[in-house]
Amino acid sequence: MSNLNGKVAVVTGGNSGIGYETAKKYKALGADVVIIGRSEDKVSQAAQELGATGLVADVLSVAAIEEAAATVKDTFGKVDILFVNAGVFFGTPIGQTPEDMFDQQVGINFKGAVFTIEKFLPLIAEGGSIVGLSSVLAYSGMANAAIYSASKAALNAYIRAATTELAERKIRVNIVNPGPISTPIYGKTGMPEEQLNGFAEAMQNRIPLKTFGTPEDVANLVVFVTSEEGKFINGAEFNVDGGMNVNPVLVG
Repeated sequence: MSNLNGKVAVVTGGNSGIGYETAKKYKALGADVVIIGRSEDKVSQAAQELGATGLVADVLSVAAIEEAAATVKDTFGKVDILFVNAGVFFGTPIGQTPEDMFDQQVGINFKGAVFTIEKFLPLIAEGGSIVGLSSVLAYSGMANAAIYSASKAALNAYIRAATTELAERKIRVNIVNPGPISTPIYGKTGMPEEQLNGFAEAMQNRIPLKTFGTPEDVANLVVFVTSEEGKFINGAEFNVDGGMNVNPVLVG
């Protein structure tokens, strides 16, 4: 793959999981990498490990996103690659959705993603690339995932429109829909361990390859799509799910 010397890559949620692995690959290819996350300690540690610039910002706050964008502008003057990766998952049955859980999932997965793109857009150079991290659940009816699925479906709709609108600036916009990936997101759901293990086993049984993916599996695709080798890929959605999308969705 061609090197990314002179390119600036910004990764939200870059201190762990898919974001971390993607930032690591960008750095190895020579890009200047900026990771953004909520936890000062985790961002600091990850930035040190990666040799990246770490910024602390909660994407629930538009002002915080704006401040992060201003810092990147002052430091680098531009952005070539924007990977909108930050997201959360909390499962809850329909009819039992707490308002604060709704606000957090929609606020991070949709509003936060939208305003990350909106506030960084003036910095993105002509010919730049944006990738939004969504989920195969944007197109499924999996039980206990209605709000999460809706937040990701909304993001995909926004990004499809952005593909058309940003073509004038030669900015490519694409979507990656992971299936079950072994990342820390599952440990943050609040589910008891026994329930979480049962959930994971049920999901794995629906995957033809009978295994979860890894953050690196997704990172490989994101980096390719945003590289020179992916220059004609635009407005695309990629499922990285071991074939889960061709199997019936989980119903309980």
